[in-house]
Amino acid sequence: MADHDYDLFVIGGGSGGVRAARISAAHGAKVAMAEEYRVGGTCVIRGCVPKKLLIYGAHFAEDLKDAKRFGWQVPDCDFDWPTLRDNVLADVDRLEGLYQNTLDSHGVETFHQRAVVTGPNEIELADGTRKTARIILIATGARPAVPSCPGHEHGITSNEAFHLDSVPKRIVIAGGGYIANEFAGIFNEFGSKVTLINRGGTILRSYDESVRDRLLQISVKKGIDFRFNAIFEKVEKRDDGTLVVHAKGQDPIEADCLMFATGRRPNSEGLGLEALGVEIDELGAIKVDEDSRSTVPSIFAVGDVTNRIQLTPVAIREGHAFADTQFGDNPRRVDYHCVPSAVFSHPPIAAVGLTESEAKAQYGTVKVYSSDFRPMKNVLANRDERALYKMVCDASTDRVLGLHMIGPDAPEILQAAAVAVKAGLTKQQFDDVVALHPTMAEELVLLK
Repeated sequence: MADHDYDLFVIGGGSGGVRAARISAAHGAKVAMAEEYRVGGTCVIRGCVPKKLLIYGAHFAEDLKDAKRFGWQVPDCDFDWPTLRDNVLADVDRLEGLYQNTLDSHGVETFHQRAVVTGPNEIELADGTRKTARIILIATGARPAVPSCPGHEHGITSNEAFHLDSVPKRIVIAGGGYIANEFAGIFNEFGSKVTLINRGGTILRSYDESVRDRLLQISVKKGIDFRFNAIFEKVEKRDDGTLVVHAKGQDPIEADCLMFATGRRPNSEGLGLEALGVEIDELGAIKVDEDSRSTVPSIFAVGDVTNRIQLTPVAIREGHAFADTQFGDNPRRVDYHCVPSAVFSHPPIAAVGLTESEAKAQYGTVKVYSSDFRPMKNVLANRDERALYKMVCDASTDRVLGLHMIGPDAPEILQAAAVAVKAGLTKQQFDDVVALHPTMAEELVLLK
């Protein structure tokens, strides 16, 4: 230990890196961290947290309309984007301060500058200072991927969406994943004319077909325009600042803003890793074993830079398991089975376990139970928007293999239900629970 400046040096101050640093320090390790942008990472600074706050803000568009059906004499309301934007960014600043305080209180030395790896146990900071550590942890996350078509520089990504001067009257969103569909819902509720273009033929490929089709139906009814099998050709910028987006097989689309939500790529470039023998896959992800160790024994990696499951809670689990294993005398590994996920669209989707097609491929014969209903609030609000809950079971054992939901508060409901799926409970054990009435969640124990 005395041969190095630190026991652990973490490169990257996101959720996984901060958790690894904090827990390692709590175990008695001498820890340092380098973060070139802001402590908190994608989730806190430019991802999950500010996006969810925008989603809350966007939902008021529907809530204010529905309120009149519930007797509230709500006047027509104007939306002020700068107020929401600035309040969201202020909360991000608050959270960043909390993350920094956590590191400081645990004795983690923080360098607010870029760091690269110059040896198996050596790090060079942007100011030229060199530090050594027994273990180096790479937790640099991922970044938005942008197509390389002519004019792509005229577009933005989700990073910049939180800082727009105004809500665009017309926005084209490229992509079919969760980020694309979430921002499509956000901007649509804020009054933008939203066109979502996707190079493939479907949205949300990793989700069950039933719920993603339901989201598509609802989104179209809300006024979002979808263009499928559309491959970018070029983006033109006019003298007045407006854009014209050209995609193969599509009419040109005029827009005031173009947002790329076409996937994310691990941030492994320029860190000096490959020169040291750290293996990187074709997408830029650091190859690691079950203990998050790379092909260089002293270099580890956690979170999105490893491209295992790109979710904040997974990165946190990986960082914690790494710290416990390396410094806490408590070797353990992350269990990636039955990781729940959500799409905070309008309405939201939540899922855990296998889709129907995945279950059929693995188990052969499955039983599917579902409930297709209109939530009570939507009924009184005269909103023709239906929720769908779906349970996929092993036909031979009755064990629940997957739960898939779309509807109000679906992610909140699924978090508890995911415990049951992870535990391997059966459909009958769900049915044995008395329904909690009147709720939407009761449909999970009444599925037919």
